[in-house]
Amino acid sequence: MIELPPKQKTHLRAQAQRLRPTTAVGKAGLTDAVTATVSRLLDQHELVKITLPAGPAQDRHDTAQTLAAATHAALVTVVGRTAVLYRPQ
Repeated sequence: MIELPPKQKTHLRAQAQRLRPTTAVGKAGLTDAVTATVSRLLDQHELVKITLPAGPAQDRHDTAQTLAAATHAALVTVVGRTAVLYRPQ
């Protein structure tokens, strides 16, 4: 997983506000198909917003961190059921 400086995270959070979620993690959790889809989206867009399944906040944050690690991306933020990932091209 990529670590970002605080200023860059702030800038990316601001850019992500205008984005709509491009994919969702379903009840089955992180599957190979979800990971492949997110990786492909990161190849195309660099900054991706993802909807996470309902559940405890810590589970959502852990799911987002696992997805970021699996796609070699940085976890920018998790707010509610939405996560933002960034991978420079």
